[in-house]
Amino acid sequence: MGWAALGRRVGGGSRLSPILSLSVASHASSYLVTVFCILTVAVTLANFVSAEDIFEEGKSDKEILDNLLLATRYDKRLLPPVQGTLTVNVSVLLLSLASPDESSLKYEVEFLLQQQWYDPRLRYSNRSRYEFLNAIHHHNDIWLPDTYFIMHGDFKDPLIPVHFALRIYRNGTVNYLMRRHLILSCQGRLNIFPFDDPLCSFAIESISYEQTAITYVWKNDEDTLRKSPSLTTLNAYLIQNQTITCPIKASWRGNYSCLKVDLIFTRDRAFYFTTVFIPGVILVTSSFITFWLEWNAVPARVMIGVTTMLNFFTTSNGFRSTLPVVSNLTAMNVWDGVCMCFIYASLLEFVCVNYVGRKRPLHNVVYRPGENPVTQKREGGATSQVGPGSSGGTNEIVSCTNCGPNPCTHTANNGCNTEQVRKKEPPHPIRVAKTIDVIARITFPAAYFVFLTFFFIHYKGVS
Repeated sequence: MGWAALGRRVGGGSRLSPILSLSVASHASSYLVTVFCILTVAVTLANFVSAEDIFEEGKSDKEILDNLLLATRYDKRLLPPVQGTLTVNVSVLLLSLASPDESSLKYEVEFLLQQQWYDPRLRYSNRSRYEFLNAIHHHNDIWLPDTYFIMHGDFKDPLIPVHFALRIYRNGTVNYLMRRHLILSCQGRLNIFPFDDPLCSFAIESISYEQTAITYVWKNDEDTLRKSPSLTTLNAYLIQNQTITCPIKASWRGNYSCLKVDLIFTRDRAFYFTTVFIPGVILVTSSFITFWLEWNAVPARVMIGVTTMLNFFTTSNGFRSTLPVVSNLTAMNVWDGVCMCFIYASLLEFVCVNYVGRKRPLHNVVYRPGENPVTQKREGGATSQVGPGSSGGTNEIVSCTNCGPNPCTHTANNGCNTEQVRKKEPPHPIRVAKTIDVIARITFPAAYFVFLTFFFIHYKGVS
């Protein structure tokens, strides 16, 4: 019976085994969770101690950055975790301006582009002796704005290697400095060249992040560029600059943050006056000298006219080869055309004077320099001289008004005592030629002076 009773007890106990199994499993899982929590806390404390340890005195900035940029805590593909929009402060420091290329309207500009933003993942303890970390060798491991230039022209230097500086401050502020050397394609008003002021612009924009993610702003609300104390300008004359936000019509994508720099240059007017305008005035006025020479001084007048024309052609063509080639009328075209017209007109004036002076007089009048005309020879061989104060000789031809029903002409001594009216004779050709020269001495310089006044006032006012 004892063995039977024991068997019955064991058999009855078998009904309680599932309950005991569930209880054991429950206790085991609780134990495992507790162990896992303890390990997690231990690892966290170890990491905290390690993180604090990396900022201890004697640690290099490289060691600090190596720990800050561990893949477990930093991912350069992600934007810095800030509330709202990430703000990137931008400033430009102008370093140098190179000589302009007049034929292509391009200027070379060298500047430093500074970008500054906040990345809380890069904060480090005040226990470090570094005010900032030099992260130039971690350039490829840190998130950087994908800033690119639009409306600029060309880069003079290759993109790689890039001259830059990268600093990380204690509070997580990142300062990124780049040197850039651009060849700017400028916009000039060639219709008033060289009185125009070319406008050179370039803009910066994010290529992948929209304005809701990144916003570019000018640092400290700068409205003009900062200039280096050692700024080199060479032959580039910067008269004005401004930093603005890109207008909507100027931003080709619209929903991306964009900043724009405008550089307004002026041309060296003294250069154009000394090489173009003053030589042109001298050549044109030299062609007017022929009006003060004798009408029949053919070699001298021809030499002056032809020489001034050839010299003006040479000066104009030599300078024109350096100018932009455009299809519209420019101020230089107007200058060259009008000056050439005055030189050519003075040469034509000499041709007209020489032609008129050599014409045969109608009454065989002989002209002697220094005398008034007119010695007149008739068929009978008798001659009579009529001076300016002469009342007429005996053989002078007059018109008589009292010879009958019709007026008649006869000599003064034929018995006609009525009123005599001297017959009007045409002016002598030489006198006409000299009169043309006298008129040209006044009209040509006066007309050229009017042109000069209008030319410089008009184009200077338009500029």
